[in-house]
Formats: sequence, C-alpha cells, structure tokens
Amino acid sequence: MDYQKLAELLFPGQSDDVDSIEKKYPPRNLPDSAKVTRFAPSPTGYLHFGGLFSAFADILTAKASGGVSFLRIEDTDKKREIENGVKAIIDGFNQFGLEFTEGITGENSERGDYGPYKQSQRVDIYHTVAKKLVEEGKAYPCFCTEEELADIRQRQEAEGSDTRGYFGKWAKWRDADLSEIEKKLEDGRKWVLRFRSEGNPDKKIVFRDVIRGNIEMPENIIDEVLLKSDGVPTYHFAHVCDDHFMRTTHVIRGEEWISSVPKHIQMFKACGFKVPKYAHTPQVMKIDEQDGTKRKLSKRKDPEAAVSWFADVGYPAEAVLEYLLTLLNSNFEDWRRANKDADIYTFPFDLKKLSVSGCLFDTDKLNDISKTVISKMKAGEVYDLALKWAEKNDAELYKLFSENPEKAKDILNIDRENKKPRKDIAKWSDIKNYVSYFYTELYKPDYAFPENIDSKDESEIINEYIKIYSRDDDKDAWFEKIKSLCEPLGFCPNVKEYKKSPENYKGHIGDVSSVIRVAVTSRTNTPDLYYIMKILGYDEVISRLKDSAAKLN
Repeated sequence: MDYQKLAELLFPGQSDDVDSIEKKYPPRNLPDSAKVTRFAPSPTGYLHFGGLFSAFADILTAKASGGVSFLRIEDTDKKREIENGVKAIIDGFNQFGLEFTEGITGENSERGDYGPYKQSQRVDIYHTVAKKLVEEGKAYPCFCTEEELADIRQRQEAEGSDTRGYFGKWAKWRDADLSEIEKKLEDGRKWVLRFRSEGNPDKKIVFRDVIRGNIEMPENIIDEVLLKSDGVPTYHFAHVCDDHFMRTTHVIRGEEWISSVPKHIQMFKACGFKVPKYAHTPQVMKIDEQDGTKRKLSKRKDPEAAVSWFADVGYPAEAVLEYLLTLLNSNFEDWRRANKDADIYTFPFDLKKLSVSGCLFDTDKLNDISKTVISKMKAGEVYDLALKWAEKNDAELYKLFSENPEKAKDILNIDRENKKPRKDIAKWSDIKNYVSYFYTELYKPDYAFPENIDSKDESEIINEYIKIYSRDDDKDAWFEKIKSLCEPLGFCPNVKEYKKSPENYKGHIGDVSSVIRVAVTSRTNTPDLYYIMKILGYDEVISRLKDSAAKLN
C-alpha cells in the first residue's frame, strides 16, 4: 500500500504538518510539579452538579500545584448542541465565582495561547494529525454504509461474538487495495476514517488511575472512527489531539469514561503523543426517597442536578463550594475546623483523597454548612446578597428590604458578629420567613404558648408586662423588669433555683420570657428579644401584647 498516495487522496491540499503545530503549541513554561487540567463539556444543556464537581476538581488541582486549568468546549456534535449552550455553561460557573486560568470566557470570547478552545474551530489540526496517521498506515478510509454496519452487528450477535464492533475479520476495508479505494473516491462515496488498532484480544493493558490506582483492562481491538463522513472528529480522536497540543497533564473526568481508556491510550501512542495521567471521579449519588436505595443524581428527578437550582433557592456560592470540598476530599472538614476563616483555595487539595465508591448528595449537610457560612457574614453582606436574590426571585421581600435598608440590616445584625452567632439562615429563600414578624405586611399571629403554662397565667404575665414595658429601658433594665414579674406571679426568677425545687413554682423566668416572646413574635425561638422589640417599636410591641392578651381571654 502506498500510504503517502492514500493520504494525498484523502486530504488533498492539506499542507500543514504536525511539526508546525508542535511549534505553535510548545510545552508550557511551568514547573515540573505543575499540573495542567481541563474541563471539556459539550454545549448540550445546563451545567450539571456532577460537571461542577469535576470542574472544581480541575481548578483545585491546578491551583494547588501552581499549574493551569482551562475550559474547552467540545462542540463537534452539532445535532445535540442547544442554542446558548455555551452561555449556560459559563453562567453556571459565574454563579459560583469559578474561573479557569484560560479557555472559553463567553459565547464568542476566550483567553490563552493554546486556542482556539472550541473544537469546531480546530478541525484543521485534527485533519493534519489524521493525515499523518494515514501516511504511517495507522488509519484508513471505510466506505461501509449504515446497512452494512447493521448487518455486521447482526452477524456478530448470531455468532455469539464476545466483542461487538468493527474489527478483525469484520473490518472489510482495513486491508483494501488502493485501487479499490480510489474507485470509491472517484464515485463520490462517503467515507469515515478509522483507526487501525493493533490491539490483541488476548492481552491486557494496565494503567494507573490517580484516584483508583492500577486498573487492568483488555486491550482495545476496535477500529474506532477518527473522522466522521463530514470530516468532523469523534470525541475519542479530538480529545487526544487537543489534550496533547494544549499540554494537558491530568485528564480528570467521570468514571463512565474508564472503559474508553484503552482506546485513548492506544491513540495517544499511535500519534506519538505523551499519554496524560487519568483521574476518574466518582459519581454523585442520592438516596432515593421512595425505596431508600442509592442512585445517580438525575436531571429528570432532582432539581439540584442543575447548578442553577442553588442560585434559584439562594445558597451562597461560597457555601456550595465548601460543600463540594467535603465531597471531594475527606480531610477537608478537619482542615476547616483547624482553619476556620481560611480561604478555601489554601486547602491542600489532593486528587488521591477522592472517594472511589461515590459520594452522596446530602441536603441537610449542605444546609448546615451554608448556615455556618452565612453566620460568619456581616449584616451588610447578608443584606446585599439577600436583596440581589430577592430582586430576581421575591418581589415582596425586595420591596420591604429596599424601602428601608437600615431596618433590614438591624434585623439581620441581631446576634451576629459575636463568638457564637446564630445559624438560622441556610439560603436566601429562608429570609422572608425569618424576618416575617418584623413586618406588618408579612406578620401572621400564631400563638403557640408554652404548654406547661396555663392560659390564665399567660394572660396575667402579658397584662402585667404591658404595665411596666418602657421604650427607654436599656437591656439590663429590660431584663430586670421581666425578672420582677416572676415572684408576684408564682414563677422563679432563677432557673438554677427552680431546678432545686420545681414543685414550689409554676415555672421559671425562661417560661415568663417565652410567653412574652410568643406574644410579640408568634415564635418560640428567636434571636435576642430585647433587640427585636427595639426594632418593632413601642407602639407595635404594645399592640401585639394587647392582641395576644385578648386572644387568651
């Protein structure tokens, strides 16, 4: 076979050579320990939580090593591509402040010296490499029709072949004569370019996965398609060329790609390229509410599968990233306890500490982490972020907050910025309920008084308190007045003393405070009641106390 002639027939006018591409994209000027990672989604839908999981691992790996992470868009499958697909991906990352070192930055923008970062704009590179493979006898044209390929599959099934696909005796164009190929080309027959696999079905390949250790698999024997009939590359071929010329050192991707590693390594070696290190991340799982079993996070069943959901319900980006790190590295929580206020990017992230068995999405844990994150924010920051969320998602809350920013900030500042701040808010959509009793537009009286106090005593507490409540009291005077109600009404003014002889009292000062709290807020659990009453104002407090007393009577 005259492979040089075959290459010219298949790629007429293809003047570039691989050496010139190597010079255009030289090895990166980075320290030996620096890692170059990539996230390479297809613009076929929204950014999935699993994609965010993997992309964050890319960014953390690069940052931890002083390396480079880049965003590449794999848009060669135009049939599945959706309108504004790239924007959906970029918007997903922007929600969390995640930024790659280089790559795609918008629908028609990018940065970096190793672009274009869209595969559809790199077709000449793939054709140049493909032509070289043909010249070396490592690739060949195949003219099989869909009907012929279907017939091969049926015959393999009938014969009980262990391997299904285009290989060995089934690969009818693998050893075709040049004259036969020329005739098909002259007739205008469509063709695909196939990789000439040298795999042995009786041999195994062993590769080391950064996360999973050594993996042994059968060698690839399939003559995979490199270029489709329209000249567009398949994923398998395109990513081999791109990862080489973009100088990727670590391919971090989902575990569903493990089965493809033998063919990918085979292609890297056939092209004369260095094989990158592979790290296959576990799937993000969820407990099914119906049967209690573990299953993949589902785009169809789970709203949290779309990263936009976290912004829609109002989780701070910082909280979601903190939660992601607990899934990515088992030692992150210990590190966070020891480094309470440290930037997450100072955490020594290590791919080897990822779980192999899969990680479980846990909304309760996310809420706990988010409550801690929000509790550390200053009131002004909480106000700004909540207002921004409300502008898009809750018109009523936005109106109340924007009309009186100082009142909103005062509310949010109660029991904040101290050694043990309250942790009531997990997401911005919680805030409306959290602040509702401060606003007459939202407040709905619901008197769930302490069960251990009868209604007559509750009424007496409220009526007596109305007589002594003053707008001018400082916190100490305010508390002393509540304390002064206790003994005349049969309650102990000291909890410790009450515990020694509870039979002597109707209750203790905490019960008295709870009655007043419920009367004013309709809540049994609130931040500091003194500051709540100061914000509500004297007239509103007295009005609510009277209303609750009337309700009891």
